Amino acid sequence: MKRNLLAVIIPALLLAQAAQAAEIYNKDGNKLDFYGRVKALHYFSDDAGNDGDKTYVRIGFKGATQINDMLTG
Repeated sequence: MKRNLLAVIIPALLLAQAAQAAEIYNKDGNKLDFYGRVKALHYFSDDAGNDGDKTYVRIGFKGATQINDMLTG
């Protein structure tokens, strides 16, 4: 049993959470970024309520515009 548990835990420890960002538009003081995060999780449990896939993805956009030399909105 311990060998099976280690076979699952070791690869899980090697996988890191992925977070990325990309600049889509940047011109004349206007900027639009796209960002995201992926977290892959799977729980092994004897309790059916806690067993299963808990993977989630979060994505979003972030924008900014240069109003003047000292103010960005």
